[in-house]
Amino acid sequence: MDKQRILIVDDDENIAELISLYLIKECFATEIAYSGRQALELTKSFNPNLILLDIMLPDIDGYEVCQEIRKTRNTPIIMLSAKGEVFDKVLGLKLGADDYIIKPFDSNELVARVKAVLRRAPAAPDMTAIAHETERTGEYVEYDHLLINMTNYQVHLDNQIIEMPPKELELLYFLASHPNQVFTREHLLDRLWGYDYVGDTRTVDVHIKRVREKLGDAATWSISTVWGKGYKFEVK
Repeated sequence: MDKQRILIVDDDENIAELISLYLIKECFATEIAYSGRQALELTKSFNPNLILLDIMLPDIDGYEVCQEIRKTRNTPIIMLSAKGEVFDKVLGLKLGADDYIIKPFDSNELVARVKAVLRRAPAAPDMTAIAHETERTGEYVEYDHLLINMTNYQVHLDNQIIEMPPKELELLYFLASHPNQVFTREHLLDRLWGYDYVGDTRTVDVHIKRVREKLGDAATWSISTVWGKGYKFEVK
């Protein structure tokens, strides 16, 4: 069985090599990038299953690297940073990160986070590779001008493919599969991120916001906030 590949992006050579040793010990294959540009190049050539991405890089910062990767790939990203403010965490999640770890971190926690994110990550092809697949195959739900396909991980709005990272798509699909049913943030975290997820309920809010920005509201459906409760996919 092929080893899962982890790309480590950090300009601190000692930290990067130490992380690599931790992961190799856990039977992962690793590559190290010491700059943002090198990270983008290795993302294409190494094709990692997961990226550990430091925010503070010498050329292109981690936020911009994350944005560039998200234009074409669903690869899970865990951001690494010495910054612990809520703003930095939320910004990372808004840009498409799947998790956020604050330095200094415990090696056991790092490995646990990597394994948890990989467990949640679907074995889905890149968005660029699925553009011409048949829309209505496998497991999907459909509403007026909206098609959400979980088999090929596509979202179509007005016959246009909407680029959406896996967790956003899974959240949208789950809500749309249960029209007019209200789900609390805690329920959505447990259902989609897993019981071992160590983040907080703001993660759900951030993902809902991103999905809304991409889809907007239609005349016959919308993602609605039920104040004091949670969210629902409202069919009118």
